[in-house]
Amino acid sequence: MAQRKTSTNHINNANHEKHIRSSTESCQYCHPMQSFRNSSDFVKHLRDSHCTKEGGSYVCRYGNNAVCSTLPLDGVSDKDYESHVLKYHVNVVKEVPEEWSVYLAAQNLSVVLNDPSRGKQTNLFTKKWGDYFVEKVKIEKSSLLEDVQWNDFDPYLKRIGKRFKRHQRLAHLNYDPNTSEPHFVSIGNLEDVPEIFLRSEMNLSDSSTFNLVFPGVGDKSDESRSSARLLQEKLSHYLDIVEVRIAKQVSMKSSVFFHAMTSQDTIMEEMSLASANVKSLRKELSTLKLNLVDNSLKIMQLTKKKQNMQNVLDKLKLMSTVHKTQPMLQLLLGTQDYVAALDLISTTQEILQQELVGILCFKHLPMQLDEMEKLIDKMLTTEFERYSTTDLNRLLHNSNTTNGSDTTSLDTEAEDLEKVVAEDKLVSIVMGLLRKKNFSFIDMYKEEAIVTIKAFLKQLVIEVIATSDVEICLTGAGEEAQSLSISEWIDLLERATIALLEILNRIKSAAVVMLTTADAAAGKCGMNLNFFDSEAFLSETDHQMVEDRLCEMINSVCNYCHERCANLVSNQSLEKSIATPVEIQKLNEIVEHFSNGCGEISEVRTAPLQMAVKTQASRFANQFHSERKNKISLILDSEKWKQVDIPSEFQKIIDKIAENEFICSKTESFNSAVNGTSQANPVLLVEGKPYALVGAALTLVQMMNDYCNCASQLPIVAQYQSRNIVDLMRIFNSRSCQLVFGAGALRVAGLKTITIGNLALVSRAIQLVLWLLPKVKAHFIKLDSTSEREFATIEKDFTSHMREIEAKILVIVSGLVGNQLKTWDARPPVPSQAFRNISKHFVKLHEAVSPILPEPQIQEIYRTVHKNFKDKLREQLLKYNIVNNGGPQHGVVTSELTFYMETLRTIKALPAEELGANDETLEDIWIK
Repeated sequence: MAQRKTSTNHINNANHEKHIRSSTESCQYCHPMQSFRNSSDFVKHLRDSHCTKEGGSYVCRYGNNAVCSTLPLDGVSDKDYESHVLKYHVNVVKEVPEEWSVYLAAQNLSVVLNDPSRGKQTNLFTKKWGDYFVEKVKIEKSSLLEDVQWNDFDPYLKRIGKRFKRHQRLAHLNYDPNTSEPHFVSIGNLEDVPEIFLRSEMNLSDSSTFNLVFPGVGDKSDESRSSARLLQEKLSHYLDIVEVRIAKQVSMKSSVFFHAMTSQDTIMEEMSLASANVKSLRKELSTLKLNLVDNSLKIMQLTKKKQNMQNVLDKLKLMSTVHKTQPMLQLLLGTQDYVAALDLISTTQEILQQELVGILCFKHLPMQLDEMEKLIDKMLTTEFERYSTTDLNRLLHNSNTTNGSDTTSLDTEAEDLEKVVAEDKLVSIVMGLLRKKNFSFIDMYKEEAIVTIKAFLKQLVIEVIATSDVEICLTGAGEEAQSLSISEWIDLLERATIALLEILNRIKSAAVVMLTTADAAAGKCGMNLNFFDSEAFLSETDHQMVEDRLCEMINSVCNYCHERCANLVSNQSLEKSIATPVEIQKLNEIVEHFSNGCGEISEVRTAPLQMAVKTQASRFANQFHSERKNKISLILDSEKWKQVDIPSEFQKIIDKIAENEFICSKTESFNSAVNGTSQANPVLLVEGKPYALVGAALTLVQMMNDYCNCASQLPIVAQYQSRNIVDLMRIFNSRSCQLVFGAGALRVAGLKTITIGNLALVSRAIQLVLWLLPKVKAHFIKLDSTSEREFATIEKDFTSHMREIEAKILVIVSGLVGNQLKTWDARPPVPSQAFRNISKHFVKLHEAVSPILPEPQIQEIYRTVHKNFKDKLREQLLKYNIVNNGGPQHGVVTSELTFYMETLRTIKALPAEELGANDETLEDIWIK
């Protein structure tokens, strides 16, 4: 019992000492951790290693990051430092820091939030903090690691198998009197020791833990004393179990200890051998260095020295070359080799900045070269302006006067030679400007071209006006041509367009030379230039820009020429003078020639001049239409609506129109023919069919022929004339309707009444227009495809008018018949006066329309009148209750109808088969 008590006390003291060592006799911030036997050694270590003296004060550095959290940073005295160490660092129970394990792993929140590779996280503030805060990422298999198979472990298993079996045998030793190895008596299992003693965090200073280990400690009763003795024996038993297990483990690992000691000697022998090999290697390396390395290094040093001297010589030669830059520049500029001069300046500047930096003798040379480059740029601009002015203001070919073929030949040769020299000069200037990337020369040339064109047009107008008899004061840009005659104005335009085309060709030739030069500067063509032997310097982007600007320049100049010529055309008003179709045709040919020439130069069709010519054509068409519109209105107002004879000239016009041809008719001869001074026929034959017409209808047809003929001669006015001819027909239709159908002729022309003959003549005139309409329409569509829509409604208007006239005739005749039948009664005498009057009206109607209207139309009229007559008569029979019974009244009616039918047969109003031989056509009047 006493032995077990002693063991228990020993265990408690050991645990206490172990805890104290961990807190006072070991330094937690030294690596590796140092342990001390007593407190005084620990205090000395803190003063030597974890304390700094600043002035007369001591600063404690025992803590994380060499900062003590309990001592002021400004330090304390020596005595206060000792008190501080004893109070806060010595004899203080501290828990040993827990060894790190994977369970202590965590994430740094600031690192997770600032991770640039994750971007914006939508569910960041809804996650729970912990080891699952960051999503787990599956690590892909590395391509650098080989695929390990089970077969790869076979050599290792064979080699280690025997050792493993021996280890297992030693690990499972039991008590056996026959074995020669040590054995241990089993005094208990480790499972008998309570779990509380096996915990690493067991702390007896905790009251709950202490009560579990020593239950009932503190009671003075006999029972508690016996319990204490039992507890002491139990603790001693636990200690014996642990000691036995430790001794068993040591005995089992004894062979390993002896093996380690044995291998130590082997390692020492190998280290001695390795040390000898190292000494031998060092000796051999020293020999190699002396015999091989040192001599080779000396050769390399001499070679480097030679290279440095060569570099100095090359530098001196380069300085000599740079010194000759300015005289060479003067020589190049004298030969107009601007590109070579600019290349020389650029190369010299580059050498000065890269290879001759710091050379005092060339201190001012870069500034001089900059000034020289600016001077060359100014020279190029001045030369280009001088060349542009000279080239554009050369004498025009159409202004030259020659005195013989020999002189002309000499002039041509001199001009060709001068042209070649000028082109070479232009190439050199443009090449220099391109080398300077000064692309404004294109705009400069365009401005000079516009100034030249403006001055030429002004001079040309002055010359034309000087030869005119009209005194004119020039204003503005000089296009004061409104007071010129039409012939002078057209001559002015023709001279201007011819000269402008020559100027534009000059501009195009200069632009071609500029573009060819740009191609050579960009390396896009094999242009052989004697003065240009350097590499291509113009980039693809700059070359495309130059090409686009040259094209835009030509287009702009062409547009300007069109606009100025358009001003000449637009300022001329045809309202003050009458232009002939020949003059309008001449104007159109001039404009077409100029537009085609500009199209070949700029490949762009411009609109201003075309619009101006169309405006003049529109004025001509409007004037043409206005004259004929007023004329047809006056003729319609004075028309008596009586049939006239047809002149032979008019018959020729109709015959040609029937063949889809429109001829030119002279107005004077036609008017005299209409007035009866020429040979005439009573009717007009249209494709063999007679037409009885009034004078206004003849005038309309003659005017329609004039419109078609004008459009044939001047296709430019076809679009306007198609609208005008439709308007003319619409005026004739509406005005004739007002005068005849609306009885306006009673007031205007002084007619006493509008007869059926008048209506028939209007109807026949409309029929002639309807015959002409498809031919006129086809003629204008052939000239202008957009003219078809102009004729869409006019045919409907004429057809509707003709039907209204027929309806008017029927209303008149039906009214007369109806009035006679109202007074009729079935009584003798036969024929009655009513039927006599009806027959008289039918005869007069036939006399009025038969010379005018065609027979089918007359029969259609009588067919409708006959039907209306039967309807009216049936009403009268129903009124008097007369039936077909053979009575006296039936006999009277039969006699009246026989007289009526005989009248229709006499005038041949209807075909014989419709009238019948036995009056069968009247049987339907008796049907109820």
